[in-house]
Amino acid sequence: MHSEHTFLAPAKINLFLHITGRRPDGYHTLQSVFQLLDFYDTLVLSVRDDGHVVHNNPLPNVPTESDLCVRAARALQKSTGCLLGVNIAIEKRIPMGGGLGGGSSDAATMLLALNQLWSLNLSREQLMHIGLTLGADVPVFIFGQTAWAEGVGEQLTAIELPLTMQSQTYLVLTPHENVATAQIFANSGLTRDTKPLKIADFSSQANSKLFRNDLENVVCEEFPSVATTLKWLNQYGEARMSGSGASVFVSVNSEHKAAELLAKKPTNTSGFVAKTIQFHPHFKLAN
Repeated sequence: MHSEHTFLAPAKINLFLHITGRRPDGYHTLQSVFQLLDFYDTLVLSVRDDGHVVHNNPLPNVPTESDLCVRAARALQKSTGCLLGVNIAIEKRIPMGGGLGGGSSDAATMLLALNQLWSLNLSREQLMHIGLTLGADVPVFIFGQTAWAEGVGEQLTAIELPLTMQSQTYLVLTPHENVATAQIFANSGLTRDTKPLKIADFSSQANSKLFRNDLENVVCEEFPSVATTLKWLNQYGEARMSGSGASVFVSVNSEHKAAELLAKKPTNTSGFVAKTIQFHPHFKLAN
């Protein structure tokens, strides 16, 4: 029997999200900053010698063949010819469908972990290429650090945040609402022509009105619970939505204050307090 190994998959928030255009293939071009948080799903993996990929606690209503972690393992087998397999168990903490990247992060951590457990020695770039076949948000978690994103989210540049934004504490709330990303991007009211900005603009003016989430108004119109949760958070700072929602967040000046606010959160929401991390906890599993 192979021993079990534990790996962490961090949540992310989008500090802003601008939609700058739409490609002929229907994909939207964007600019964003991805920030990793110290709030994690936990993957417990053990190597199999028979090549089988076995998910021991699959998510309800998610067929095993569709599960991103299973798909990640199989994509890695296919691209490398590896004959080993893996047993998978996942403790989910990151809310599903909240715009916090939980499924993408789990898949990225699978690729990083199996790169080590299967002794594949793929580069970070190779793993990111495989990750992109699984979903647009997977590469950023393999990239593994605070990142400026362009293209469809796959063109990544490491950035250092302004000092005022380093080591931030965030209160993150998720209304009990299922926001379908495709539905939001297809909305006729979505603006798709935000003027592209430069990294230097963000570094000097990160908290200015120049930076927002272009999806926020559309989501708030279609899902009133997101609007009311944002309104509640805005009492305590400049709240924003992450990704295509439904999760919203605000920076708070201490963990104690954030915990106090979490205890008073609106009904029909879940929430957590987290701090920023500069690097993925398993960043060093790829070069």
